[in-house]
Amino acid sequence: MSHRNARLTVHGRQLLVQRVLSGRPVAHVAAEMGISRPTAYKWVRRWRQEGQAGLYDRPSRPHTTPHRTPAHIETQVCLLRTTRKLGPARIGPILGLPPSTVHRILTRHRLNRLTFLDRPTGQPIRRYQRDRPGELIHVDVKKLGRIPDGGGWHIHGRDQRAHHHRPTVGYDYIHSAVDDHTRLAYSEIHPDEKATTCAGFLRRAAAFFAGLGIPAIERVLTDNALAYRTSTAWRHALADLGATGKHTRPYRPQTNGKVERFNRTLLDEWAYQRPYTTNDQRTAALQDFLHTYNHHRCHTALQGQPPITRVNNPPGQYI
Repeated sequence: MSHRNARLTVHGRQLLVQRVLSGRPVAHVAAEMGISRPTAYKWVRRWRQEGQAGLYDRPSRPHTTPHRTPAHIETQVCLLRTTRKLGPARIGPILGLPPSTVHRILTRHRLNRLTFLDRPTGQPIRRYQRDRPGELIHVDVKKLGRIPDGGGWHIHGRDQRAHHHRPTVGYDYIHSAVDDHTRLAYSEIHPDEKATTCAGFLRRAAAFFAGLGIPAIERVLTDNALAYRTSTAWRHALADLGATGKHTRPYRPQTNGKVERFNRTLLDEWAYQRPYTTNDQRTAALQDFLHTYNHHRCHTALQGQPPITRVNNPPGQYI
């Protein structure tokens, strides 16, 4: 691609060659087009040697790099990174390389950040993103202990909980759905994760996304829980929405990583964001969190923009 101040584009170089081939002097054509004679001669010469392909920009990469680190050394750097999760400061002394050189090698192979790797296996993570809103919805359930009246151990401390026995208050089940393309999220709190509860949640989640400008859901990705695999209620909900159900590979939660990552944000910025004295107080704070997450919170995967910015013609944008 030509730089922004280039006098000649590929089309301009074609005009230059055509005018020279018509019998006009190269110097006259160069003056007309505002370029130097050496530049004009260069493009004419390239056209005569290579034809049309010679009029395109060549890469600035050198033909040879004598001082580049040998390939087998780069392989060792990558191996130490993926197997032992070492950084440049530790890999360098092992292989006798400066840390700056190790960092450049890791950057070249897209291994410079540990977040690019799957921690257990060391394999590079294959990131993907669907092309349009509604193409894929990630669904998951997060189990969360209820808060007893007066507050739990976050307020009273773990030692106080041990000395003053409190009755077990059970669990809340946070059902969440995340759109793959926009990262828009919807959550509800329920007392269980039964099939009828999951099916009803999916219908309400679809209505929520439709209200934000995503009228149709094409596919829904879930884990392998029985409520999603064998439930008639879940299949009917998918059929009513015209969507196809998909399941993750067993023991591979990374496949549903977008909603798994949302669950972590849910805990950090809502469930454990501040100490709550009652379970109802925490439940009431969920809607404020969801609004902030969808409309105001910057998202690193969206270049610092909130999820709502990726919706085509969201309601109320011209008000």
